[in-house]
Amino acid sequence: MVALPAGQVTLSDRRTQRSWAVEVSGYQMAAFSVTQSQYEQVTGVWPSSVRGDRLPVEGVSWFDAIGFCNGLSSRAGLGPAYRVHDDEVEWDATANGYRLPTEAEWEYACRAGTTGPRYGEIDEIAWYRGNSEERSHQVGGKLPNAWGLYDMLGNVWDWCWDIYDAEVYGSYRVLRGGGWSDEKWSCRASVRRRSHPTYRIDDVGFRIARSIFV
Repeated sequence: MVALPAGQVTLSDRRTQRSWAVEVSGYQMAAFSVTQSQYEQVTGVWPSSVRGDRLPVEGVSWFDAIGFCNGLSSRAGLGPAYRVHDDEVEWDATANGYRLPTEAEWEYACRAGTTGPRYGEIDEIAWYRGNSEERSHQVGGKLPNAWGLYDMLGNVWDWCWDIYDAEVYGSYRVLRGGGWSDEKWSCRASVRRRSHPTYRIDDVGFRIARSIFV
């Protein structure tokens, strides 16, 4: 986990042509996406279509990611961040356990102080359609951003906590970062994607975060 400072990030949505600024408190973000080995150790399940200990876990839904976070928190003796009641999930913001990043936390971490579409040259930092050979790759195989976070763009999309647009898409949750099957246009810090929280596919995974309490 990498400790990140408080700051501000401006999010934007190409569909609605809207931008909005968000204040971000200090928090921790995992340097890597959750791997298949880590996921199996916590859940006892190996859902990914192609196996590899250090490949990012994929084929996991938003609900699966929530369950992993709570399971990892319990194993570590931390307070679970989520209360789950059937299809309803409530975030306990006072809990010290692992959780999904918010969309603002994700983009703030991805940018690492940069303002352009990416934190480096795409072939040096990301696995995408142009160089992935149509498959995921081991985490950490490309250069990190300035804050030591790897694969923030490309390889697999990351689930975020946030609902995308409740009025239009209901319970759909935010995905960020682009994946190994995407064109380079989708592998940019500002790109937003959405999907149903039960959705599973081979280019969607997640990484974890933790709140910092002073």
